[in-house]
Amino acid sequence: MSISAVVITVSTKGARGERADESGPMMRSALETAGITVIGTDLVPDEPARIEASIRGALAQGATLILTTGGTGLSPNDLTPEATRRVIDREIPGIAEALRLRALQATPHGMLGRGIAGAAGRALIVNLPGSPRAVRESLEVLIPVLPHAIELLAGESGETGHRLA
Repeated sequence: MSISAVVITVSTKGARGERADESGPMMRSALETAGITVIGTDLVPDEPARIEASIRGALAQGATLILTTGGTGLSPNDLTPEATRRVIDREIPGIAEALRLRALQATPHGMLGRGIAGAAGRALIVNLPGSPRAVRESLEVLIPVLPHAIELLAGESGETGHRLA
């Protein structure tokens, strides 16, 4: 099953051109190396309405995987999880738990991450931290489960490729 991904970087300074986006391009490269087709990227400020609109735009493009980077910490303007909750139909807490567990292996600050994961129809949406290192570490955990997750969201069994009854 093919995966069509959109990468969304959430950074006010990046959106203003005051800071280079390192995480988004690194995420795109890692996904493509894993054989995942990236059909779009976006760079939006830390504004819930803009984040939500970008996620909804990715869904309208037909993305089956939407990954955000940034806006998941404790800063007052870190509102990516809140914007994501407005779009998803249901949360998938195991993914967020696994990403936080991986972050905790690198730093005790990993427990401060607030990223979520969820499904919107047949698409998987996952919030990743903003730092390139944290994105790389998160993708090490996430990429191996993506084909199975996307297959299940599409209504396949995840084992044989047959539709569930």
